[in-house]
Amino acid sequence: MTDRLAAYARRAVPRYTSYPTAPHFREDFAPATYADWLRRTDPAQPVSLYLHVPFCRQVCSYCGCNMKLAASYAPIAAYAEALHAEIDLVVALLPRGIKVTHLAWGGGTPTALAPDDLAALMDRLRHHFTFLPEAELSIESDPRTLTLTPEMAARIGALGFTRASFGVQEFDPKVQQAINRIQPPDMVARAVDALRAAGVARINFDLIYGLPHQTEETLLTTIETAAAMRPDRVALFGYAHVPWMAKRQRLIDEAALPGGPARARQSEGAAEALATHGYQAIGLDHFALPDDSMAIAARQGTLRRNFQGYTTDTAETLIGFGATAIGRSPFGHVQNLAETGAWSRAVFEGTLPIGKGVALSPEDRLRGHVIERLMCDGQVNTDEAARSLGAPEAWCPEELTTLDSMATDGLLTRHGAAITLTPEGRKLARVVAAVFDSYLAGGKGRHSAAV
Repeated sequence: MTDRLAAYARRAVPRYTSYPTAPHFREDFAPATYADWLRRTDPAQPVSLYLHVPFCRQVCSYCGCNMKLAASYAPIAAYAEALHAEIDLVVALLPRGIKVTHLAWGGGTPTALAPDDLAALMDRLRHHFTFLPEAELSIESDPRTLTLTPEMAARIGALGFTRASFGVQEFDPKVQQAINRIQPPDMVARAVDALRAAGVARINFDLIYGLPHQTEETLLTTIETAAAMRPDRVALFGYAHVPWMAKRQRLIDEAALPGGPARARQSEGAAEALATHGYQAIGLDHFALPDDSMAIAARQGTLRRNFQGYTTDTAETLIGFGATAIGRSPFGHVQNLAETGAWSRAVFEGTLPIGKGVALSPEDRLRGHVIERLMCDGQVNTDEAARSLGAPEAWCPEELTTLDSMATDGLLTRHGAAITLTPEGRKLARVVAAVFDSYLAGGKGRHSAAV
């Protein structure tokens, strides 16, 4: 990476899993507005569901997610009861006959739930919603707990889950010690084998570069070990050191973190290694085997991006359940209250537990569309985007002028309204997308480096 490109890589920009991004959601957003959006859901269009379980059995010091340490099962059981109540509360506002095309359980660690509690919640969802035969059902799993509960692996398969995701991060023992996540390769392999034996056909791995004490060599060794387990998808994320947001990250020795050039080498080396193992590069940070649905979507130009990152989910409505869960509708975005106590109190009082949200303007939709296509396809035509949404062409002259300097620096090519990222520019898609972010200049929110 040249010095000029490295300067772009150091820029702090959003990950663009939504537009506007979460820091620009309004805290004065009224739950009644979301209730109206739910009532106006089109029953002819399938929706996707997301359920957030914030509990973990152990704190990982690198984690920036909303999570809570569960020393006993009592708070998890209480949380499950609140999820039941929230599902009923939301369903009462929806039109009848809503179909589901995607379901995702995230966290935290959803497998912190007891098998019977997970099954009861799935039964409630199936009672209220019609799951399409081709629906993808995914769940995040922690091999440190899953290997201790074979019953959970069997139950996940019996409940019809089609995909499971594991946070592998890094197999090097020194790095694992530094991030407080000890999981030897054989532990992960046993968990993967248990789920596949239970009928969960597709497996995802998350890997991270830029961790404390991590080197290109340790990461490449991790990729060799992970590739031998043949996950269908691999997400390769750059560690986002944001201790002002995630206080647990203050436990990490900043002096042990690799610098910008080392992070870039790790990212590039890992991408090359995954390619040698037959994985297709997708967007910024995903890789998939050619027969995986995400690889197919990327080739067909139907890849999408939502709050879980890259996705094959094309539903315009995403309904989130649980503390801090984010939802999306054609009308805007919402996020539930982050504190589990406040969230559960609102639910049991019969109030939608919305913490903040934002209604989309026509300009938001246009800019969001352009940003998503840059992030997913690496190319977009701003005039065509405007026509598709009924907006005037030639709507972004200042942005296109800014892109011209990026073209000079090798990030992209531009022919009129047609923008195409170069191979180097694809790694910096967040930086290019940020040109179209009209909220970013306001300075609200702090973000991680682009690479």
